[in-house]
Amino acid sequence: MPRRAEKGGQRLRLPLRKSLLGRLLAVSALVAACSVAATAWLAVQTTSGAIEQEQGRNLAADTRVLDTLLAYAARHPTWDGVGPTVDELADTSDRRITLTTQSRQILADSADSSPPPPVLPPQASAVVDPLSVADVSSVSDSGSGSVTIAAPGTDGAQRSGTDRVDPRAVGPFELSEAERTSLRRTADEAVQCLSRSGIASDVVEGPSGRPRIQVVGNDPDRLSGSRCSTDVLDRPTGSEAKALVALNELVNACLDRQGREPVDLDLDLSWRTGDEAVPATAVPLPTPEPSIAVPREAVPTEVATPAPLDSENDRDIASCVGIARQEQLSSYVASPALLFISDPGGGEVPGFDLSPGNTAKITGVAALVLALTVGASVLAGVRLVRPLHALTGAAQRMRDGEAPSQVVVAADNEIGRLATAFNDMSAHRARMEEQRKVMVSDVAHELRTPLSNIRGWLEGAQDGIADADATFVSSLLEEAVQLQHIIDDLQDLSAADAGALRLHPEPVRVEELLAHVVAAHQAQADAAGVSLTVTVPEGHGPVPEVEADPVRLRQAIGNLVSNAVRHTPAGGRVTLRALATGPGGPDDGVLLEVADTGSGIAQEDLPYVFDRFWRAEKSRSRRTGGSGLGLAIVRKLVEAHGGTAGVVSTVGQGSVFTLRLPCSGPDPMNTAV
Repeated sequence: MPRRAEKGGQRLRLPLRKSLLGRLLAVSALVAACSVAATAWLAVQTTSGAIEQEQGRNLAADTRVLDTLLAYAARHPTWDGVGPTVDELADTSDRRITLTTQSRQILADSADSSPPPPVLPPQASAVVDPLSVADVSSVSDSGSGSVTIAAPGTDGAQRSGTDRVDPRAVGPFELSEAERTSLRRTADEAVQCLSRSGIASDVVEGPSGRPRIQVVGNDPDRLSGSRCSTDVLDRPTGSEAKALVALNELVNACLDRQGREPVDLDLDLSWRTGDEAVPATAVPLPTPEPSIAVPREAVPTEVATPAPLDSENDRDIASCVGIARQEQLSSYVASPALLFISDPGGGEVPGFDLSPGNTAKITGVAALVLALTVGASVLAGVRLVRPLHALTGAAQRMRDGEAPSQVVVAADNEIGRLATAFNDMSAHRARMEEQRKVMVSDVAHELRTPLSNIRGWLEGAQDGIADADATFVSSLLEEAVQLQHIIDDLQDLSAADAGALRLHPEPVRVEELLAHVVAAHQAQADAAGVSLTVTVPEGHGPVPEVEADPVRLRQAIGNLVSNAVRHTPAGGRVTLRALATGPGGPDDGVLLEVADTGSGIAQEDLPYVFDRFWRAEKSRSRRTGGSGLGLAIVRKLVEAHGGTAGVVSTVGQGSVFTLRLPCSGPDPMNTAV
């Protein structure tokens, strides 16, 4: 049992963790937290994936732009004519591409010239210089993001060290058309020779136009048994020899300025000091390459480890080779230029990152959504629980014996309908309580009358006032019979209310049952001067048999006839009739009517006719009004048979009581075994 407060008898409020409001808030907060967390996690994962994909696309696009412009600069001595290339790159990358000199004089711009294009970003995205290819170039630190661009190259390798010349910048080492054709023919013959030896190979052409043979496979020992000669492919052509001599002079001039001994360069840019050739491992080889190449996995990497005394000399030679190459190629490539990659409107390319600030924003929004959800749940929960508290208080007051109270119905929803149902129950309980009090009073009055008469006769006999003769005994017997009749009526009603009124159904012919009822009440009708008859309605077929308890059914009809005779003045009539309802199917029934020409019942009293202890006359005299239980018993008996009872009445003209009975009989649960 819930605890009570010491004062006022009021029930203590439930703790929040046990109340409906607390549970609603907990469930709402849990659902909201899980939903927000799942949504935030999904948003972060999706956004991070989208950012990575966008960054990858931007990086690839920007790298392609820089690589294309570097290739153009490596093949052209000036930037004249680069405009179409810039426009094409801008169309394919959906960027604004601007190329300027070191002093920011525009060389080419993909933006329209009219109206004037937007101002360029404060910092260039990259420097386009084929003689000094940067490893990484980034846009300005303006906070809009960065575009990372890898150093390009036809071989896919990034340049490092002192030689950062783009491999496509070949300058004077570019072969003439005749030299290319001759070397290509020789390379094709070598490929055919290797093919006859069972070695698959392809011809690959370098940036200078020199072909080389690429062996398919990773077994270099297969070449040892081949008799195919490729020495011609390893010898420099006339153009290459002339360019190599010029390069060698530039290298030696650089070495002379540093006080170093001159060297002799080979075509692969290795050098000889005296009679020994030292591979230039510090300098990448843009041109030319060995005539026959195998995959790198099969070729052991040889790392030159010069003697400690020669290490500084080799570094100086490698540095001079790089400086000489840049000097030699400077007249063959375009001058350095600044590259600006921006959005079509002229602003910087938007950056993409999920920084701690953005993460904090997501967390803040998630917390705000959670707070709003909990707040909304609190408001909804309070509005939901308030009428429940009112219902609980009203029910507790009714339990404590206070008068039933009505709960305010605020809206037509589930709670409102619950409040309406509670109000109806409260009103019905009040009516039942009132009926119970009236019934107790009526039962006491009905029992008091015959008991008082019996007591009076007995006291008179004891005092010698009345003689104990046959009249005395007859009066006592009459009062005892009336008392027994009231008790029997109450017992029947009690059994019907408790569901203990058992029936014994059997086929009953309704016409015969009505004839028996008329015969039983004929003496009462004659004494009252009332005509009591059974009529057959015209235009109706035969009345079917019904499954009913003949004793209980005769009791119900007899109560109606008795009331009709009692309330019909002398010279009036009471008529009984029966007729079938429906076309004759299993769900058809029988309608029984008891009509009289008595005083009638007022319209406002008709709803209470079948209530217990109700009388048309308010007099408590049993000779005029009866006990008030007869019609209540009629209704209970008819309902036990699965039927209904009704009445139609007009004051001063009479009443018609109707009983509708199904032919199929009563519910099997109400039948005796």
